[in-house]
Amino acid sequence: MSLVGEKDNKVDVKSTDSISNEDPTNYVNFFIESAKESENADKSMTLKEGIKRFPKATFWSFVLSLCIIMEGYQTNLLNSFYGFPAFKEHFGTFYPEKDGGVWEIPAHWQTSLSMCVYVGEFFGLFVAGLVSDRIGYRWTLIGALMMVAGFIFVLFFSTSLGMIAAGEILLGIPWGAFQTLTVTYASEVCPLVLRVYLTTWVNLCWVIGQLISSCMLKGFSSSNSAIAYKIPWAIQWVWPIPIAVGIYFAPESPYWLVNKGKFKEAKHSMERLLTITEGTTDKSFIAQQMVNKIELTLKQREAEENSSSASYLDCFKNGNWRRTRIGALTWLSQNICGSSLMGYSSYFLIQAGMSESNSFTFTIIQYIFGVIGTLGSWFLAKNAGRFTIYFYGLCTLSVILVIVGALGIAIDKGANNASWGVGVLLLFFTFSYDFTVGPLCYCIVTEIPSSRLRTKSVVISRNVYNLAGIVIAIITPYMLNPTAWNWRAKTGFFWGGFCIASSIWAWFELPETKGRTFAELDVLFAQGVPARKFRTTPVEIFNSDELIGKFGTDGVKAMAQHVEDTDDEEMIRPVSSTRNA
Repeated sequence: MSLVGEKDNKVDVKSTDSISNEDPTNYVNFFIESAKESENADKSMTLKEGIKRFPKATFWSFVLSLCIIMEGYQTNLLNSFYGFPAFKEHFGTFYPEKDGGVWEIPAHWQTSLSMCVYVGEFFGLFVAGLVSDRIGYRWTLIGALMMVAGFIFVLFFSTSLGMIAAGEILLGIPWGAFQTLTVTYASEVCPLVLRVYLTTWVNLCWVIGQLISSCMLKGFSSSNSAIAYKIPWAIQWVWPIPIAVGIYFAPESPYWLVNKGKFKEAKHSMERLLTITEGTTDKSFIAQQMVNKIELTLKQREAEENSSSASYLDCFKNGNWRRTRIGALTWLSQNICGSSLMGYSSYFLIQAGMSESNSFTFTIIQYIFGVIGTLGSWFLAKNAGRFTIYFYGLCTLSVILVIVGALGIAIDKGANNASWGVGVLLLFFTFSYDFTVGPLCYCIVTEIPSSRLRTKSVVISRNVYNLAGIVIAIITPYMLNPTAWNWRAKTGFFWGGFCIASSIWAWFELPETKGRTFAELDVLFAQGVPARKFRTTPVEIFNSDELIGKFGTDGVKAMAQHVEDTDDEEMIRPVSSTRNA
């Protein structure tokens, strides 16, 4: 996505036919130069210009990302229920030998319930990748929202842990669509300068959902009635219809439309995302340049891969294996850096010695810190690179987790006040996570894949996250549950080790993608540039001689044929090779 201005530029206005009848080389050069101008303008656009020229793209991205609030709400709800009095008494087992008698959800059921979510998401992601490829992002998300509205009935009327497990699997299927399509859409409808903000907004939506569910649980924590856990489930019926209506009116991703050969619709989508500002008076021309750039980016990558298909298998061959691996390990690192402790925070704090009431209060404060951290990451991302934030974020989380583990040893030796130290560190962990690793992950995983395979690569990456989530769902309840391993705060040592390992991997393989367009990243990966040299390696894109040599004059002209189809009246032919952004 990009934008160029027209102010102070001379243009020749010629009909499509007059250009087509000239020397074919001139026609091809026009097409390539228009794409190059769009690319250069994207690179030079300031944040202020991006906000002024793409407020509608920002708005629609925000609307689609609201789906993630629902997933954040429900996943936090389930994990917090393990420490929720009403839920434990209605679905748990009484252990008279523990602390004078306590109700607990058995560790094996905690494992099963948490794992069911990831199982549903695993299959839902693959289905969403295939369905969205056929019908587009919008209709796939609308269908997923309708499924959520129906599957909530299973949870609301559940009378056993088995019914809850079935409901979680079913809900995981539409959540798979939310996980991949919201962040992919955000990266494809905005210019380079806004990409980090719109993709990390997804993380903020996740935290907002967790905060809402924590407030709901705090409000009902003193009630032992079944309504105390049924109302939090019922609240989820509020969101699907309004969000679906908003998505219905949103423009489709121009990348998806171009990839499907719908160039006229892609141009119309571009025009809906653009806002005319001073110096940019011809929206049609600007939109056409964007379509030209997307077409060249997709076709050039297709030629380099020597494949016209865009299947899941293609993510592992023709040079895409490195990109798929980086995306998958980036999302995996986000899951194994100790972030699961935030989802289990109330239960974790209770097992660390805090009262139930105080634990839910701490959880609310924790997610407020998460909101502040994500908003703070926007300011950090303006000055620091993606790799820099992600790597040093992992290093910081490693230190916090090791200290939490050390406090766990102190608690075992009778230092009960150390539980408050664990609580404070968990708040600092949440802030640090949502300031660095949490939000930046969503930006990185959409920038690493090629444009042709972005959705499917994000699906694979997220499913690596989900597979790790299944393992984490199996072992975390045993770590924390007093009737199982009972590691409690010493769990910090375990996740601290994985966090350190993730930091080492990031240093050697995670490239710096800040300031790089999708076309530039394609070139850097195609040339096999080492990760630590991505930031400084110069890149030339859309070289006329190279493209004509690769596709032939007729091949490039065939790509440009859609210009004649979408511009019924005039084409604007630039005299100069550049335009001011």
